[in-house]
Amino acid sequence: MDDNLKLVHLLRAVTVEFGLRQAEFAARNGMHSTDVRALICLLDAARAGEAATAGLLGTRLGLNSAGTTAVIDRLERLGHVARVRDERDRRRVLLRVEPEAVRLGWEFFGPLIEGVVGVLDGFDDGERESVRRFLTGVLTAMEATPSPSPSPPPP
Repeated sequence: MDDNLKLVHLLRAVTVEFGLRQAEFAARNGMHSTDVRALICLLDAARAGEAATAGLLGTRLGLNSAGTTAVIDRLERLGHVARVRDERDRRRVLLRVEPEAVRLGWEFFGPLIEGVVGVLDGFDDGERESVRRFLTGVLTAMEATPSPSPSPPPP
């Protein structure tokens, strides 16, 4: 197997491990795995300074409006998300991750995040830039590659 495929398989192993951790977090906190992905999307939007709306969340999760509403309703019932009016446009409703959800996330994922940051601390600026370029390229390739069409059912 060539070195490039070994890196692809290593990246896949990392993503599988992250997925398992997300599933464990969801199970411990009475959530669906989609709820965890929704929280991540909302936190990422907040970090990027993006307006976190139901439309943005649905697009990022690949859900229709009914599915998006169901996720938001579940997260709101659990106290993880609040719907708040946009101060600049009172007609628009924004989604805000509540501090308790952030606390739960840091309690669970904090040690993992600190471990990853510790690994990166061992890299120099050029190496970190190579990692950043690689991961950005992978994300771009994934976003640009459509999922295969479903196979027709067997006759």
